[in-house]
Amino acid sequence: MTFHPSSYEFTPSGGPVPIRASTVLPARRENVELQTDDGHTLVGELALPESGPVHATLITLHPLPTHGGFMDSHVYRKASYRLPALAGVAVLRFNTRGTASPRGTSTGAFEEGIGERYDVEAAVRFAVERGLPNRWLVGWSFGTELALMYGAVEPVASQVEGAVLLSPPLHRATDKHLQQWAESGKPLTVLVPEHDDFLQPAAAAARFSLVPQARVVGVDGAKHLWVGEKYAARVLNEIVDDVTGAGSGPAGLPTEWDGPSATASA
Repeated sequence: MTFHPSSYEFTPSGGPVPIRASTVLPARRENVELQTDDGHTLVGELALPESGPVHATLITLHPLPTHGGFMDSHVYRKASYRLPALAGVAVLRFNTRGTASPRGTSTGAFEEGIGERYDVEAAVRFAVERGLPNRWLVGWSFGTELALMYGAVEPVASQVEGAVLLSPPLHRATDKHLQQWAESGKPLTVLVPEHDDFLQPAAAAARFSLVPQARVVGVDGAKHLWVGEKYAARVLNEIVDDVTGAGSGPAGLPTEWDGPSATASA
């Protein structure tokens, strides 16, 4: 059965309550399908602020599907749960070709980041056609490879403001792709865990020195998967600081919520 966001049951909080990993804040959520130019249907979800303007749009690119990555990878799930309500940010999540999640399974099969170019283009095109403003790519692990390889070239480059990268391994993305980002002049923020399995902060700073406008941020104590509320919250704060004018605030995004909320089952 395909998960539908209408199944969330919102109840009044009766006062401020802590925002936990499974806390779902109010938003306008809908299941969506993205159509690629090579004939695949990608399943996803769009979460929009319940009211008020959309200050920014995140087009999320998930970790490696052959190693458990999908649209529900925890940082992206928490972004969709929180950012529409806390920051007026729209969050588009989707499964790349051949990837399955409770939302459903996208058609096709994993193509090592090559055919996935069409997936990135389809997601950006969807956001443009829906009139979603201030569009940013957010890649995590394998998703950073897609952002780096395809985000600074057309047809994507002119449709996005920049990108935020989480735990880039730089396995598939090469110096050529970094040079394309440098030439684009578009903002690039690179969040690198201190204990990353693939690329740690000092090495990341050296590799990304090819992109003069890149901001490389080492995060003490963090690991590749950003496990732990402390690190997930840090990522969300950094993203909001980058993509919105107001940012996350001096103390970061709120950690409590006074209003209706739901609890996700997983």
